[in-house]
Amino acid sequence: MQRTAPTQPDLREEATEHRDPEHDVASLFVGRWSPYAMTGEPLEEDEYLPLFEAARWAPSAFNNQHWRFVYAARDDDEWDTFVDLLTEGNQVWATDAAVLGVIVSKTTFDHNGEPAPTHSFDTGAAWQNLALEGARRGLAVHGMAGFDYERAADELEVPEEFAVEAMFAVGEHAPPEALSEDLREREQPSGRKDLEEIVHRGRFE
Repeated sequence: MQRTAPTQPDLREEATEHRDPEHDVASLFVGRWSPYAMTGEPLEEDEYLPLFEAARWAPSAFNNQHWRFVYAARDDDEWDTFVDLLTEGNQVWATDAAVLGVIVSKTTFDHNGEPAPTHSFDTGAAWQNLALEGARRGLAVHGMAGFDYERAADELEVPEEFAVEAMFAVGEHAPPEALSEDLREREQPSGRKDLEEIVHRGRFE
C-alpha cells in the first residue's frame, strides 16, 4: 500500500507550532522531531524502505558510505532480539514501533584499510536523511542511545571493523494518550539552543 498522506495530523505542523527558527529554512528541518507514541501497526516495505533510500544518498569521505542499517520489522522472527537490546525505559514505548533498527559504521576506508576519522560523522548524515524522509512521509522516527551496544554487536554479528552507533524506531504516529503519563508530558517537539550559542565566527568563543 503506497502512503499518500499521514493518517495522523501532520507532525511537521505540530512541531512548527512549538519552534521559531531565527532564519528562513525549509519547514522539514524545523518540523522533524522524535515522537514516542506509535500505534503498533506494521508498515509495508514500500512505506519504510524509502527511508533507507534517502540515507543511501548521504555524503561521505572518499565516498566510502560508512553506514549500515540492520533492522527488523515487527512480524520478523528477529523482532524480539531487537526489542531485548533496548533499555527498559525505551522498551516501554518502542515496542509499538513498526521497525526497529541498529545503525553501524565502517571505521576504516575501503580503498586502503586505514582508519576513517569521519565514519561516525558521515553515518550521522545518513541517519539524518533517514529521519527527514520519515518526517516528510508523516512517520514517527525516533533515534535512541539507550540500548546494549555490546550485545547489539554480538547478537547481530556486526564485523569488528564496524562500530555500533545508535538504534532507531519507525512507526505510525499515535495520539499522546497512548503513552504512560510521564512520557505523555514529553511528547512534544523540543526547542534548540540559540544560533549564537552554536555558531562561532573566526574562533571558538
